[in-house]
Amino acid sequence: MRKFKNIFILFFLLTLSAILFACSDNESASQDDSSNNSTPETESTSTNEEPQEITMMFNLHVPEVPDKRLEELLEEATNTKLDIRWVPDNNYAENLNTAIATNNLPDVFLLKDVTLDQQKEAVRDDQYWEIGPYLEEFPNLSKLNPDILKNTSIDGKIYTLYAGRPLSRQGLIYRKDWADNLGLETPTNLEELYEMMRAFTEDDPDGNGKDDTIGLTDREILGTFENFATWHGAPNMWGEKDGELLPQFMFPEYREAMDYFKSLFDNGYINKDAPVTSKTDQQELLKNGTAGVYIGTMGDVEPMHKDAVAINPDVVFDVHNHIEGADGEYRTRSIPGYGSMLIFPKASIESEEELRGILGFFDYLMSPEGSNLLIWGVEGEHYEVIDGKAQVIEENKENYDREIRPYTPLEIGEPASNGRYTGHFEYEPRAKAEELYEDNNNYLVHDPTAALDSPTWADTSETLSQIMEDATYQYFLGQIDSAGFDAAIEKWKEAGGAKVMEEYNEQWQAQQ
Repeated sequence: MRKFKNIFILFFLLTLSAILFACSDNESASQDDSSNNSTPETESTSTNEEPQEITMMFNLHVPEVPDKRLEELLEEATNTKLDIRWVPDNNYAENLNTAIATNNLPDVFLLKDVTLDQQKEAVRDDQYWEIGPYLEEFPNLSKLNPDILKNTSIDGKIYTLYAGRPLSRQGLIYRKDWADNLGLETPTNLEELYEMMRAFTEDDPDGNGKDDTIGLTDREILGTFENFATWHGAPNMWGEKDGELLPQFMFPEYREAMDYFKSLFDNGYINKDAPVTSKTDQQELLKNGTAGVYIGTMGDVEPMHKDAVAINPDVVFDVHNHIEGADGEYRTRSIPGYGSMLIFPKASIESEEELRGILGFFDYLMSPEGSNLLIWGVEGEHYEVIDGKAQVIEENKENYDREIRPYTPLEIGEPASNGRYTGHFEYEPRAKAEELYEDNNNYLVHDPTAALDSPTWADTSETLSQIMEDATYQYFLGQIDSAGFDAAIEKWKEAGGAKVMEEYNEQWQAQQ
Protein backbone atom coordinates (compact mmCIF):
# COMPACT_ATOMS: atom_id res chain seq x y z
CA MET A 1 0.00 0.00 0.00
CA ARG A 2 2.84 2.40 0.96
CA LYS A 3 4.61 1.51 -2.29
CA PHE A 4 1.45 2.31 -4.30
CA LYS A 5 1.04 5.61 -2.45
CA ASN A 6 4.63 6.62 -3.22
CA ILE A 7 4.16 5.81 -6.90
CA PHE A 8 0.98 7.95 -6.94
CA ILE A 9 2.76 10.91 -5.36
CA LEU A 10 5.63 10.62 -7.85
CA PHE A 11 3.16 10.48 -10.75
CA PHE A 12 1.31 13.54 -9.41
CA LEU A 13 4.53 15.55 -9.09
CA LEU A 14 5.67 14.65 -12.62
CA THR A 15 2.30 15.65 -14.07
CA LEU A 16 2.28 18.96 -12.18
CA SER A 17 5.81 19.76 -13.43
CA ALA A 18 4.78 19.06 -17.00
CA ILE A 19 1.75 21.38 -16.66
CA LEU A 20 3.82 24.18 -15.13
CA PHE A 21 6.51 23.82 -17.81
CA ALA A 22 3.90 24.00 -20.59
CA CYS A 23 2.34 27.12 -19.07
CA SER A 24 5.73 28.73 -18.76
CA ASP A 25 6.52 27.86 -22.38
CA ASN A 26 3.24 29.34 -23.63
CA GLU A 27 3.80 32.53 -21.62
CA SER A 28 7.29 32.94 -23.14
CA ALA A 29 5.93 32.41 -26.62
CA SER A 30 3.19 34.94 -25.95
CA GLN A 31 5.76 37.46 -24.75
CA ASP A 32 7.91 36.83 -27.82
CA ASP A 33 4.93 37.38 -30.13
CA SER A 34 4.04 40.58 -28.30
CA SER A 35 7.61 41.83 -28.63
CA ASN A 36 7.72 41.09 -32.35
CA ASN A 37 4.44 42.91 -32.99
CA SER A 38 5.19 46.00 -30.89
CA THR A 39 5.79 49.45 -32.36
CA PRO A 40 8.38 52.02 -31.24
CA GLU A 41 5.56 53.89 -29.56
CA THR A 42 4.31 50.95 -27.49
CA GLU A 43 7.85 49.98 -26.54
CA SER A 44 8.70 53.46 -25.31
CA THR A 45 5.45 53.99 -23.41
CA SER A 46 5.54 50.56 -21.72
CA THR A 47 9.08 50.87 -20.39
CA ASN A 48 9.61 51.16 -16.67
CA GLU A 49 12.58 53.48 -17.14
CA GLU A 50 12.32 57.07 -16.02
CA PRO A 51 11.66 59.50 -18.91
CA GLN A 52 14.77 61.22 -20.24
CA GLU A 53 14.62 64.97 -19.74
CA ILE A 54 15.62 67.04 -22.79
CA THR A 55 15.86 70.82 -22.80
CA MET A 56 15.55 72.66 -26.10
CA MET A 57 15.48 76.18 -27.55
CA PHE A 58 13.68 76.94 -30.82
CA ASN A 59 12.52 79.95 -32.80
CA LEU A 60 8.81 80.72 -32.62
CA HIS A 61 7.46 81.74 -36.03
CA VAL A 62 3.84 82.23 -34.93
CA PRO A 63 2.42 84.91 -32.59
CA GLU A 64 1.78 82.71 -29.54
CA VAL A 65 3.52 79.89 -27.67
CA PRO A 66 1.98 76.64 -28.97
CA ASP A 67 -0.45 74.40 -27.20
CA LYS A 68 1.35 71.46 -25.52
CA ARG A 69 -0.80 68.76 -27.11
CA LEU A 70 1.86 67.66 -29.61
CA GLU A 71 4.62 67.95 -27.02
CA GLU A 72 2.74 65.51 -24.78
CA LEU A 73 2.17 63.07 -27.66
CA LEU A 74 5.89 63.12 -28.47
CA GLU A 75 6.80 62.57 -24.81
CA GLU A 76 4.47 59.59 -24.62
CA ALA A 77 5.85 58.06 -27.83
CA THR A 78 9.52 58.47 -26.83
CA ASN A 79 9.50 58.21 -23.02
CA THR A 80 10.94 61.70 -22.66
CA LYS A 81 10.18 64.85 -20.72
CA LEU A 82 10.60 67.89 -22.96
CA ASP A 83 11.35 71.39 -21.77
CA ILE A 84 11.14 73.72 -24.79
CA ARG A 85 12.19 77.35 -24.58
CA TRP A 86 10.33 79.25 -27.33
CA VAL A 87 11.92 82.49 -28.56
CA PRO A 88 10.25 84.84 -31.11
CA ASP A 89 12.02 84.42 -34.44
CA ASN A 90 13.10 88.05 -34.79
CA ASN A 91 14.74 87.91 -31.33
CA TYR A 92 16.24 84.45 -31.67
CA ALA A 93 19.84 85.38 -32.58
CA GLU A 94 20.02 87.89 -29.73
CA ASN A 95 18.64 85.40 -27.20
CA LEU A 96 21.01 82.72 -28.43
CA ASN A 97 24.02 85.01 -28.00
CA THR A 98 22.86 85.80 -24.45
CA ALA A 99 22.44 82.10 -23.64
CA ILE A 100 25.94 81.39 -24.93
CA ALA A 101 27.48 84.31 -23.03
CA THR A 102 25.81 83.30 -19.75
CA ASN A 103 26.48 79.57 -20.22
CA ASN A 104 22.76 78.90 -20.11
CA LEU A 105 22.44 76.63 -23.12
CA PRO A 106 19.87 73.81 -23.40
CA ASP A 107 20.67 70.27 -24.54
CA VAL A 108 19.60 71.10 -28.10
CA PHE A 109 19.15 74.38 -29.91
CA LEU A 110 18.51 75.63 -33.41
CA LEU A 111 21.12 77.22 -35.66
CA LYS A 112 20.79 79.02 -38.96
CA ASP A 113 23.59 79.65 -41.48
CA VAL A 114 24.78 82.85 -39.85
CA THR A 115 24.69 81.47 -36.32
CA LEU A 116 26.54 78.33 -37.47
CA ASP A 117 29.35 80.51 -38.83
CA GLN A 118 29.51 82.27 -35.47
CA GLN A 119 29.83 78.95 -33.61
CA LYS A 120 32.55 77.36 -35.73
CA GLU A 121 35.39 78.35 -33.42
CA ALA A 122 33.46 77.01 -30.44
CA VAL A 123 32.95 73.77 -32.37
CA ARG A 124 36.69 73.54 -33.00
CA ASP A 125 37.24 74.24 -29.31
CA ASP A 126 35.36 70.99 -28.56
CA GLN A 127 32.35 72.71 -27.02
CA TYR A 128 29.85 70.68 -29.09
CA TRP A 129 29.37 66.98 -29.69
CA GLU A 130 30.51 65.54 -33.00
CA ILE A 131 27.45 63.43 -33.79
CA GLY A 132 28.56 62.00 -37.15
CA PRO A 133 30.03 58.79 -35.67
CA TYR A 134 26.75 58.05 -33.84
CA LEU A 135 24.33 58.40 -36.75
CA GLU A 136 24.85 54.87 -38.08
CA GLU A 137 23.62 53.50 -34.75
CA PHE A 138 20.12 54.79 -35.48
CA PRO A 139 17.91 53.26 -38.20
CA ASN A 140 16.35 56.58 -39.23
CA LEU A 141 19.09 59.15 -38.62
CA SER A 142 21.39 56.98 -40.72
CA LYS A 143 19.17 57.81 -43.73
CA LEU A 144 20.03 61.53 -43.72
CA ASN A 145 21.27 62.75 -47.10
CA PRO A 146 25.11 62.53 -47.06
CA ASP A 147 25.48 65.42 -49.54
CA ILE A 148 23.42 67.74 -47.35
CA LEU A 149 25.24 66.55 -44.23
CA LYS A 150 28.47 67.48 -45.99
CA ASN A 151 27.16 71.00 -46.59
CA THR A 152 26.59 71.38 -42.84
CA SER A 153 29.98 69.93 -41.89
CA ILE A 154 32.81 71.75 -40.16
CA ASP A 155 36.29 70.56 -41.11
CA GLY A 156 34.66 67.48 -42.62
CA LYS A 157 32.91 66.48 -39.39
CA ILE A 158 29.18 66.38 -38.63
CA TYR A 159 27.95 68.31 -35.60
CA THR A 160 24.35 69.06 -36.52
CA LEU A 161 21.08 67.51 -37.63
CA TYR A 162 19.49 69.39 -40.51
CA ALA A 163 15.93 70.29 -41.47
CA GLY A 164 15.74 69.53 -45.17
CA ARG A 165 14.38 71.91 -47.79
CA PRO A 166 13.75 71.56 -51.55
CA LEU A 167 16.97 72.51 -53.32
CA SER A 168 15.23 75.13 -55.44
CA ARG A 169 11.72 76.50 -55.01
CA GLN A 170 12.42 79.48 -57.23
CA GLY A 171 10.30 80.53 -60.17
CA LEU A 172 7.57 82.92 -61.35
CA ILE A 173 4.15 83.64 -59.93
CA TYR A 174 2.29 85.73 -62.50
CA ARG A 175 -1.13 87.06 -63.50
CA LYS A 176 -2.30 84.52 -66.04
CA ASP A 177 -5.54 86.45 -66.61
CA TRP A 178 -3.47 89.50 -67.63
CA ALA A 179 -1.39 87.35 -69.96
CA ASP A 180 -4.56 85.93 -71.53
CA ASN A 181 -6.02 89.42 -71.93
CA LEU A 182 -2.92 90.47 -73.88
CA GLY A 183 -2.51 87.23 -75.85
CA LEU A 184 0.78 86.35 -74.13
CA GLU A 185 2.01 82.79 -73.72
CA THR A 186 3.94 81.57 -70.67
CA PRO A 187 7.47 83.02 -71.04
CA THR A 188 10.22 80.50 -71.71
CA ASN A 189 13.27 82.77 -71.96
CA LEU A 190 14.57 86.13 -70.78
CA GLU A 191 13.34 87.98 -73.88
CA GLU A 192 9.79 86.67 -73.53
CA LEU A 193 9.78 87.43 -69.81
CA TYR A 194 10.96 90.98 -70.52
CA GLU A 195 8.18 91.40 -73.06
CA MET A 196 5.62 90.19 -70.51
CA MET A 197 6.86 92.71 -67.92
CA ARG A 198 6.78 95.48 -70.54
CA ALA A 199 3.26 94.58 -71.65
CA PHE A 200 2.01 94.32 -68.06
CA THR A 201 3.25 97.90 -67.60
CA GLU A 202 2.34 99.59 -70.88
CA ASP A 203 -0.56 97.67 -72.45
CA ASP A 204 -3.31 98.04 -69.82
CA PRO A 205 -3.48 94.34 -68.86
CA ASP A 206 -6.43 94.82 -66.50
CA GLY A 207 -8.41 96.76 -69.10
CA ASN A 208 -9.38 99.64 -66.84
CA GLY A 209 -7.99 102.31 -69.18
CA LYS A 210 -5.54 103.59 -66.55
CA ASP A 211 -1.75 103.62 -66.40
CA ASP A 212 -1.65 101.93 -62.99
CA THR A 213 0.21 98.61 -63.43
CA ILE A 214 3.82 97.45 -63.50
CA GLY A 215 5.50 94.27 -64.66
CA LEU A 216 7.60 93.12 -61.71
CA THR A 217 7.38 93.53 -57.93
CA ASP A 218 10.68 93.42 -55.99
CA ARG A 219 11.97 94.03 -52.47
CA GLU A 220 14.92 95.11 -50.36
CA ILE A 221 17.20 92.09 -50.86
CA LEU A 222 18.81 90.90 -54.07
CA GLY A 223 16.93 87.60 -54.20
CA THR A 224 14.79 88.52 -57.19
CA PHE A 225 17.75 89.89 -59.12
CA GLU A 226 19.95 86.89 -58.26
CA ASN A 227 17.44 84.62 -59.97
CA PHE A 228 17.82 86.75 -63.10
CA ALA A 229 21.62 86.58 -62.71
CA THR A 230 21.51 82.78 -62.65
CA TRP A 231 19.19 82.72 -65.66
CA HIS A 232 21.81 84.84 -67.43
CA GLY A 233 24.48 82.23 -66.55
CA ALA A 234 26.11 83.79 -63.47
CA PRO A 235 27.24 81.41 -60.71
CA ASN A 236 25.51 80.81 -57.40
CA MET A 237 27.27 83.22 -54.99
CA TRP A 238 30.71 81.94 -56.09
CA GLY A 239 31.96 80.28 -59.23
CA GLU A 240 35.12 78.93 -60.86
CA LYS A 241 36.98 80.94 -63.47
CA ASP A 242 40.48 80.11 -64.77
CA GLY A 243 41.05 77.69 -61.90
CA GLU A 244 40.07 80.16 -59.19
CA LEU A 245 36.91 80.77 -57.14
CA LEU A 246 35.47 84.25 -57.62
CA PRO A 247 32.37 85.91 -56.18
CA GLN A 248 29.38 86.12 -58.51
CA PHE A 249 29.67 89.86 -59.10
CA MET A 250 33.07 89.39 -60.79
CA PHE A 251 31.49 87.42 -63.67
CA PRO A 252 30.38 89.10 -66.93
CA GLU A 253 27.01 87.32 -66.77
CA TYR A 254 26.28 89.13 -63.53
CA ARG A 255 26.95 92.45 -65.28
CA GLU A 256 24.65 91.41 -68.15
CA ALA A 257 21.91 90.68 -65.65
CA MET A 258 22.54 94.08 -64.03
CA ASP A 259 21.99 95.81 -67.36
CA TYR A 260 18.79 93.80 -67.93
CA PHE A 261 17.52 94.76 -64.48
CA LYS A 262 18.58 98.41 -64.90
CA SER A 263 16.43 98.54 -68.01
CA LEU A 264 13.43 97.45 -65.92
CA PHE A 265 14.06 100.39 -63.58
CA ASP A 266 14.75 102.83 -66.42
CA ASN A 267 11.46 101.96 -68.13
CA GLY A 268 9.31 101.75 -65.02
CA TYR A 269 8.61 98.03 -65.38
CA ILE A 270 9.45 97.46 -61.69
CA ASN A 271 8.61 99.28 -58.46
CA LYS A 272 11.33 101.91 -58.15
CA ASP A 273 11.23 101.82 -54.35
CA ALA A 274 12.28 98.15 -54.40
CA PRO A 275 15.46 98.78 -52.34
CA VAL A 276 13.28 99.80 -49.36
CA THR A 277 10.24 97.58 -49.99
CA SER A 278 9.48 94.86 -47.45
CA LYS A 279 8.47 91.33 -48.42
CA THR A 280 4.93 92.03 -47.20
CA ASP A 281 4.64 95.11 -49.40
CA GLN A 282 6.27 93.32 -52.34
CA GLN A 283 3.63 90.59 -52.20
CA GLU A 284 0.89 93.16 -51.68
CA LEU A 285 1.70 94.73 -55.06
CA LEU A 286 0.90 91.40 -56.73
CA LYS A 287 -2.17 90.75 -54.62
CA ASN A 288 -3.76 94.18 -55.08
CA GLY A 289 -3.39 94.21 -58.86
CA THR A 290 -0.50 96.66 -59.18
CA ALA A 291 2.16 94.19 -60.41
CA GLY A 292 1.88 91.16 -62.65
CA VAL A 293 5.05 89.13 -61.94
CA TYR A 294 6.61 87.95 -58.67
CA ILE A 295 9.90 86.01 -58.56
CA GLY A 296 10.52 83.78 -55.56
CA THR A 297 9.15 80.70 -53.81
CA MET A 298 6.46 79.36 -56.11
CA GLY A 299 4.53 77.80 -53.22
CA ASP A 300 3.66 81.31 -52.03
CA VAL A 301 1.07 81.34 -54.80
CA GLU A 302 -1.63 79.82 -52.60
CA PRO A 303 -1.72 82.31 -49.70
CA MET A 304 -1.25 85.21 -52.12
CA HIS A 305 -4.13 83.99 -54.29
CA LYS A 306 -6.35 83.67 -51.24
CA ASP A 307 -5.74 87.32 -50.37
CA ALA A 308 -5.93 88.48 -53.99
CA VAL A 309 -9.38 86.99 -54.72
CA ALA A 310 -10.73 88.73 -51.63
CA ILE A 311 -9.87 91.99 -53.45
CA ASN A 312 -10.71 90.86 -56.97
CA PRO A 313 -12.58 87.54 -57.45
CA ASP A 314 -11.48 87.36 -61.10
CA VAL A 315 -7.73 87.11 -60.35
CA VAL A 316 -6.00 84.11 -61.96
CA PHE A 317 -2.42 83.18 -60.97
CA ASP A 318 -0.06 80.62 -62.46
CA VAL A 319 3.47 79.44 -61.68
CA HIS A 320 6.39 78.69 -63.98
CA ASN A 321 10.09 77.91 -63.57
CA HIS A 322 11.79 77.41 -66.94
CA ILE A 323 13.44 80.68 -68.10
CA GLU A 324 16.29 80.12 -70.55
CA GLY A 325 19.31 82.39 -70.87
CA ALA A 326 20.81 83.71 -74.10
CA ASP A 327 22.57 80.37 -74.60
CA GLY A 328 19.27 78.46 -74.52
CA GLU A 329 20.06 76.84 -71.17
CA TYR A 330 17.88 76.93 -68.05
CA ARG A 331 19.58 77.15 -64.65
CA THR A 332 18.28 77.65 -61.13
CA ARG A 333 20.07 78.41 -57.86
CA SER A 334 20.39 75.65 -55.33
CA ILE A 335 20.36 76.16 -51.60
CA PRO A 336 22.60 73.79 -49.58
CA GLY A 337 19.57 71.59 -48.90
CA TYR A 338 18.70 72.67 -45.38
CA GLY A 339 16.87 75.48 -43.68
CA SER A 340 18.19 75.18 -40.14
CA MET A 341 20.24 72.82 -37.97
CA LEU A 342 20.20 71.44 -34.44
CA ILE A 343 23.39 71.31 -32.37
CA PHE A 344 24.29 69.64 -29.07
CA PRO A 345 26.49 71.48 -26.50
CA LYS A 346 28.76 69.44 -24.26
CA ALA A 347 28.17 71.82 -21.35
CA SER A 348 24.58 70.56 -21.20
CA ILE A 349 24.99 66.96 -22.39
CA GLU A 350 27.58 65.42 -20.12
CA SER A 351 27.83 61.82 -21.35
CA GLU A 352 27.61 59.67 -24.47
CA GLU A 353 24.70 57.81 -22.88
CA GLU A 354 22.74 61.06 -22.52
CA LEU A 355 23.63 62.07 -26.09
CA ARG A 356 22.46 58.72 -27.44
CA GLY A 357 19.17 59.14 -25.61
CA ILE A 358 18.63 62.56 -27.18
CA LEU A 359 19.58 61.29 -30.64
CA GLY A 360 17.10 58.47 -30.07
CA PHE A 361 14.36 61.05 -29.62
CA PHE A 362 15.23 62.65 -32.96
CA ASP A 363 15.53 59.21 -34.56
CA TYR A 364 11.84 58.76 -33.71
CA LEU A 365 11.07 62.16 -35.27
CA MET A 366 12.75 60.92 -38.45
CA SER A 367 10.57 57.82 -38.67
CA PRO A 368 7.48 58.05 -40.91
CA GLU A 369 5.28 57.80 -37.82
CA GLY A 370 7.18 60.47 -35.89
CA SER A 371 7.70 62.89 -38.79
CA ASN A 372 4.05 62.74 -39.81
CA LEU A 373 2.98 63.37 -36.22
CA LEU A 374 5.38 66.31 -35.98
CA ILE A 375 4.47 67.98 -39.28
CA TRP A 376 0.84 66.98 -39.80
CA GLY A 377 -0.46 66.01 -36.35
CA VAL A 378 -3.01 63.27 -35.67
CA GLU A 379 -4.61 61.70 -38.73
CA GLY A 380 -8.36 62.23 -38.78
CA GLU A 381 -8.06 65.10 -36.33
CA HIS A 382 -5.56 67.49 -37.86
CA TYR A 383 -5.14 66.04 -41.35
CA GLU A 384 -6.46 63.50 -43.83
CA VAL A 385 -4.66 61.47 -46.49
CA ILE A 386 -5.75 62.07 -50.08
CA ASP A 387 -4.07 60.16 -52.92
CA GLY A 388 -1.14 59.32 -50.66
CA LYS A 389 -0.61 62.93 -49.56
CA ALA A 390 -1.57 64.85 -46.44
CA GLN A 391 -4.00 67.74 -46.29
CA VAL A 392 -4.91 69.76 -43.22
CA ILE A 393 -8.61 69.37 -42.39
CA GLU A 394 -10.02 72.81 -43.12
CA GLU A 395 -12.53 72.92 -40.26
CA ASN A 396 -9.75 72.00 -37.82
CA LYS A 397 -7.15 74.39 -39.24
CA GLU A 398 -7.19 76.64 -36.17
CA ASN A 399 -6.33 73.65 -33.97
CA TYR A 400 -3.60 72.62 -36.40
CA ASP A 401 -2.12 76.13 -36.39
CA ARG A 402 -2.19 76.23 -32.59
CA GLU A 403 -1.13 72.67 -31.78
CA ILE A 404 1.07 71.45 -34.65
CA ARG A 405 2.47 74.13 -36.98
CA PRO A 406 4.71 75.89 -34.41
CA TYR A 407 6.72 72.68 -33.90
CA THR A 408 8.16 72.55 -37.44
CA PRO A 409 11.63 73.71 -36.23
CA LEU A 410 12.03 70.21 -34.72
CA GLU A 411 11.88 68.51 -38.13
CA ILE A 412 14.87 66.41 -39.16
CA GLY A 413 15.55 65.42 -42.77
CA GLU A 414 13.03 65.72 -45.60
CA PRO A 415 10.29 63.47 -47.05
CA ALA A 416 12.84 61.54 -49.12
CA SER A 417 14.75 60.55 -45.98
CA ASN A 418 12.14 60.58 -43.21
CA GLY A 419 9.24 59.11 -45.19
CA ARG A 420 6.60 61.65 -44.15
CA TYR A 421 3.70 62.62 -46.36
CA THR A 422 4.10 65.50 -48.74
CA GLY A 423 1.22 67.95 -48.98
CA HIS A 424 -1.92 67.57 -51.04
CA PHE A 425 -3.17 70.84 -52.50
CA GLU A 426 -6.58 71.50 -54.02
CA TYR A 427 -5.41 74.78 -55.59
CA GLU A 428 -3.89 73.66 -58.90
CA PRO A 429 -1.03 76.21 -59.15
CA ARG A 430 0.12 75.21 -55.64
CA ALA A 431 0.18 71.53 -56.62
CA LYS A 432 2.02 72.52 -59.79
CA ALA A 433 4.61 74.37 -57.69
CA GLU A 434 5.48 71.11 -55.93
CA GLU A 435 6.07 69.45 -59.30
CA LEU A 436 8.27 72.33 -60.42
CA TYR A 437 10.37 72.03 -57.26
CA GLU A 438 11.20 68.50 -58.41
CA ASP A 439 11.82 69.65 -61.97
CA ASN A 440 14.26 72.29 -60.71
CA ASN A 441 16.47 69.50 -59.38
CA ASN A 442 17.50 68.82 -62.99
CA TYR A 443 18.94 72.32 -63.47
CA LEU A 444 20.66 73.18 -60.20
CA VAL A 445 23.60 75.55 -59.88
CA HIS A 446 25.37 74.86 -56.60
CA ASP A 447 27.38 77.22 -54.41
CA PRO A 448 30.89 75.72 -54.32
CA THR A 449 31.62 77.45 -50.99
CA ALA A 450 28.68 75.82 -49.17
CA ALA A 451 30.94 73.33 -47.41
CA LEU A 452 33.97 75.64 -47.21
CA ASP A 453 34.93 77.84 -44.29
CA SER A 454 36.19 81.40 -44.20
CA PRO A 455 36.82 82.91 -40.76
CA THR A 456 36.95 86.34 -42.37
CA TRP A 457 33.54 85.82 -43.96
CA ALA A 458 32.13 84.72 -40.60
CA ASP A 459 33.37 87.97 -39.05
CA THR A 460 32.57 90.39 -41.87
CA SER A 461 29.75 88.85 -43.92
CA GLU A 462 27.17 91.52 -43.05
CA THR A 463 29.51 94.36 -44.00
CA LEU A 464 30.73 92.71 -47.20
CA SER A 465 27.24 91.72 -48.33
CA GLN A 466 25.94 95.23 -47.71
CA ILE A 467 28.70 96.82 -49.80
CA MET A 468 27.80 94.82 -52.91
CA GLU A 469 24.05 94.90 -52.30
CA ASP A 470 24.14 98.70 -52.10
CA ALA A 471 26.35 98.97 -55.19
CA THR A 472 24.08 96.67 -57.22
CA TYR A 473 20.96 98.67 -56.40
CA GLN A 474 22.82 101.95 -57.00
CA TYR A 475 23.68 100.66 -60.48
CA PHE A 476 20.03 99.76 -61.16
CA LEU A 477 18.95 103.26 -60.12
CA GLY A 478 21.63 104.99 -62.20
CA GLN A 479 23.41 106.38 -59.14
CA ILE A 480 26.70 104.73 -60.19
CA ASP A 481 27.99 103.44 -63.52
CA SER A 482 30.20 100.47 -64.37
CA ALA A 483 33.28 102.27 -63.05
CA GLY A 484 31.46 102.96 -59.80
CA PHE A 485 30.60 99.29 -59.51
CA ASP A 486 34.27 98.42 -60.04
CA ALA A 487 35.12 100.82 -57.22
CA ALA A 488 32.64 99.03 -54.97
CA ILE A 489 34.37 95.72 -55.71
CA GLU A 490 37.70 97.26 -54.65
CA LYS A 491 36.06 98.53 -51.48
CA TRP A 492 34.72 95.01 -50.87
CA LYS A 493 38.21 93.56 -51.28
CA GLU A 494 39.75 96.08 -48.89
CA ALA A 495 37.03 95.44 -46.28
CA GLY A 496 37.99 91.76 -46.10
CA GLY A 497 36.78 90.34 -49.40
CA ALA A 498 40.30 89.70 -50.68
CA LYS A 499 41.01 87.64 -47.57
CA VAL A 500 37.76 85.72 -48.03
CA MET A 501 38.79 84.86 -51.59
CA GLU A 502 42.16 83.69 -50.33
CA GLU A 503 40.64 81.50 -47.60
CA TYR A 504 38.02 79.92 -49.85
CA ASN A 505 40.52 79.22 -52.63
CA GLU A 506 43.05 77.65 -50.30
CA GLN A 507 40.49 75.10 -49.13
CA TRP A 508 38.95 74.61 -52.54
CA GLN A 509 42.32 73.99 -54.21
CA ALA A 510 43.16 71.43 -51.55
CA GLN A 511 40.01 69.49 -52.43
CA GLN A 512 40.62 69.43 -56.20
